[in-house]
Amino acid sequence: MNKHDLKILPEYFAAVVSGEKKAEFRINDREYAVGDLLCLYEHGWLKDCDGLEGFSGQHVWVRITHITDMYPWKPGYVMLSIEQGPFKC
Repeated sequence: MNKHDLKILPEYFAAVVSGEKKAEFRINDREYAVGDLLCLYEHGWLKDCDGLEGFSGQHVWVRITHITDMYPWKPGYVMLSIEQGPFKC
């Protein structure tokens, strides 16, 4: 099991936290595997900071439950099905 630190835009972060979003479309630039943990860090335009871009300080841990290779539709990308914790990190 590996751990991956990734940035995520605020609107998608909120959907993951609420449980509405259950998958991540990502470039396959890491060796993702079922069971790996993703630490998703909220990053983007921050409304509470006069529209500055950066990290909000919020994060959520999720586990990869399934990986779909997006070839031939989008070569080099994967769809990661995810579930929320709690997890021991």
